[in-house]
Amino acid sequence: MGMVLLVRHGQASFGADDYDVLSETGLEQSRVLGRFLAGAGVTPRAVVHGAMKRQRDTATAMAEAAGWPVVPGLDEGWDEFDHLAVVTRAVEAAEEGPDRLDPRGDQRAFQQVFDDATARWTSGEHDDEYDETWAGFEARVRGALDRACAGEGLTVVATSGGPIAAACAMLVDHDASTAELGRLWASFNTVIANSSVTRVLEGSTGRRLLTFNEHAHLPRELVTYR
Repeated sequence: MGMVLLVRHGQASFGADDYDVLSETGLEQSRVLGRFLAGAGVTPRAVVHGAMKRQRDTATAMAEAAGWPVVPGLDEGWDEFDHLAVVTRAVEAAEEGPDRLDPRGDQRAFQQVFDDATARWTSGEHDDEYDETWAGFEARVRGALDRACAGEGLTVVATSGGPIAAACAMLVDHDASTAELGRLWASFNTVIANSSVTRVLEGSTGRRLLTFNEHAHLPRELVTYR
């Protein structure tokens, strides 16, 4: 039997020139989680992260705080999808003004654009416009989850909200079509907290989603979603 802990990265630098950098809050969230897991007796056989700096730095800060004697390893299957490219394609198609793309402006307006853009992406109706289609992203995450679940013991994965939501969608409805998975994904993707933990169990009866979006280890002032 094996278990995988899917950890969403700590808070990144939303609205900054380089989003892919953990904020001070994000670093602290990662350390708090590492100490919490160590206190709970969690000893992983492996720690894995995607290629984004925010994923790598979350894995490193978490492992160091936990005192785990493992070196975090890279699996690019856990990379986040290119949300800026997805939003840009939708805005261009709708002939909206470029100011709506700026996350440093009205975050609520940007969130609406993001929701509309990802719905367009997951529909599969415009696949020729994207370097990575929703179906391609889904297959990539499925492969990464297969690798993380292989073997006995526990693996901790530092990734992003998109891959975690995709994994959850696959696990709650094994027979869903690609389009149906997209709708499930959207529901999961909107509520995942930074440094939250989602547990996946690989056992004799198959692969199961055990818990989703655990973040009780965080004090209220450290709970963030961006």
